[in-house]
Amino acid sequence: MSAVAEPALLQLRRGEERRLRGGHLWVFSNEVDIARTPLTALSPGQAVRIADAGGKILGTGYVNPNTLISARLVDRTAHALDRSLIVHRLNVALSLREKLYAEPYYRLVFGESDGLPGLVLDRFGDLIVGQIATAGMEALRGEIEAAVAKVFGNAALVWKNAGSVRRLEALPEYVDVGIGAHASLARVREGGLDFDIDPVSGQKTGWFFDQHANRDRLASYVRGARVLDVFSYVGAWGIRAAGFGASEVTCVDASKSAVEAVRHNAALNGMADRVAAVEADAFDFLKAARQERKRWDVVILDPPAFVKRKKDFKEGALAYRRINEMAMQVLERDGILVTCSCSHHMARQSLLDAIGAGARHLDRQVQILEQLQQGPDHPVHAAIPETDYLKGFICRVLPA
Repeated sequence: MSAVAEPALLQLRRGEERRLRGGHLWVFSNEVDIARTPLTALSPGQAVRIADAGGKILGTGYVNPNTLISARLVDRTAHALDRSLIVHRLNVALSLREKLYAEPYYRLVFGESDGLPGLVLDRFGDLIVGQIATAGMEALRGEIEAAVAKVFGNAALVWKNAGSVRRLEALPEYVDVGIGAHASLARVREGGLDFDIDPVSGQKTGWFFDQHANRDRLASYVRGARVLDVFSYVGAWGIRAAGFGASEVTCVDASKSAVEAVRHNAALNGMADRVAAVEADAFDFLKAARQERKRWDVVILDPPAFVKRKKDFKEGALAYRRINEMAMQVLERDGILVTCSCSHHMARQSLLDAIGAGARHLDRQVQILEQLQQGPDHPVHAAIPETDYLKGFICRVLPA
């Protein structure tokens, strides 16, 4: 039997290994010694051994010579990128989630934080929905499927491989069944409530597990309250608020299918009489509500990322200020504002500055009651600040 050839070598320039030694997993193209190991000799997704300038192996990973992040380190012991490694990482990830959650509804793999850069897996009971963001993980798709089958037995796996990150890697966008079969809708249970979601046509994998723990915090603020859930998607915040005893809930989303899903999920939980859904642009809705002098006791803002790239910061920060200011204008005098940002480039302090600027313009004062972050099934890698993206605040808004 012939020996398996070692992966190609990717050697770094002198001193450029510091980030990797500090725990990060990314190699940028300008950190590679292209004289000794030219990137042009490598193929997108190809496995590589990453070495420092002196030739010492730092670990195994994969490469994409056509992108700014030209390589990602996967294993520091130089283990082959194969099914056995992925099985091990899945089991380590699963052990954390099973400690955290009584039911199998969570983000199972969160990319770099779970040692599988470029891979996201969300679990909906016996259905796992995956997203691959890099050429290296795309090359390992078959190994990932085999590993999922080994760890989870009869679970189905659906790939929802779409989005701008794949375009950056020059990867095609597609939806495909990796393992087994699945129904058109998946069921999520959260806080004792049921939600039907569409993992194929919905946003991302169909559900936002990162806000689970933050939605749990609503219990102290919404009992008997009139609640407005803006950017509601399928109604997770609003219906959870109704579950905690809100007297009435209005969910607003620009997507017709999302609004229909809110109505379906409200009826599914026997809350159709307390949860209304409105198809409207968030800014337009809030402007009209202010003009009509409508008021709510609690307003929830969970918008999409307004700052997707660093260069978008100025415009995005203004959007966060505008939406928070408009939300305060429809709050009762002693109201609660729950506001979030999933933009990595919008720092926590920047979001707080946007809230403060809006409050000053309206002659209001804001008390920060709680700070919010992504749930523990989205662990932050201590050496990779890019994994820390979700931030938010529960605020009390008062007259100045």
